[in-house]
Amino acid sequence: MKDVVVIGIAGGTGSGKSTLVKRLQEAFEIADVATICHDFYYKAHSELTYEERTKLNYDHPDAFDTWLLVEHIKALKEGKAIDCPTYSFVEHNRTEQTLHIEPAKVIIVDGILIFENEELRNTMDIKVYVDTDADVRLARRIMRDVRERGRSMESVITQYTSTVKPMHEQFVEPSKRYADVIIPEGGLNSVAVSMLIQNIRSIVEK
Repeated sequence: MKDVVVIGIAGGTGSGKSTLVKRLQEAFEIADVATICHDFYYKAHSELTYEERTKLNYDHPDAFDTWLLVEHIKALKEGKAIDCPTYSFVEHNRTEQTLHIEPAKVIIVDGILIFENEELRNTMDIKVYVDTDADVRLARRIMRDVRERGRSMESVITQYTSTVKPMHEQFVEPSKRYADVIIPEGGLNSVAVSMLIQNIRSIVEK
C-alpha cells in the first residue's frame, strides 16, 4: 500500500495512551485506521502455573514477542491482512483467539516499550510519547487493574514497586528521547491532539 502512515504511541503505564489512541481513531474513517497494541504480543507461558505467571516481569522488553509485531506491521504496510495474538490479563497468558486486522492508511501502534526496540521503532513514521506525572499514572493503574483485571490494590502496588517502576526508569523513560512529539497528559491535551491529527491528515492526503 502507498502512503501508509505508522504512528507509534508510547508512554508509561496509565499515562493516557489509550485515550490518545481513541481520539485518533475518532478523527479518521474506521476503514482507514488499524490499531495494534504491543500488549497483544506478550509471550505465552502455558508451561507455568497461574501463580508462577503472576510473578513474571511483564514490564521488561523480553516479555514480548516484539519480532512478531515487527513482521505484522511490515505485512500491513505491504497491504496484507494479519491475525495478531490476544492476551488475557486475568489469566496472565495468551489466549487461543486471534484478532484479524485488515491493512489501512493509518496504523497506530501503542505500548509502553515500543520505542525501546530499534527495529520496531524503524517501522514508524511518527513517534509520540505521552508524558504524565508518576503519581497520576499509579492512581490510574490501580483503578484500571482493580476494576477491569480483578486485582487487589495490594497486588497492584506490589507489582508497581517491584517491576513497573524500575522498568519504567530503566527502559520506558529513556525511550522518550526517540519521540518526534511529546504530549503531556495524552488524549486529554486537546491542543496537542488537534495538531497531531492535522499533521497525520496532511500526510495521508498527499
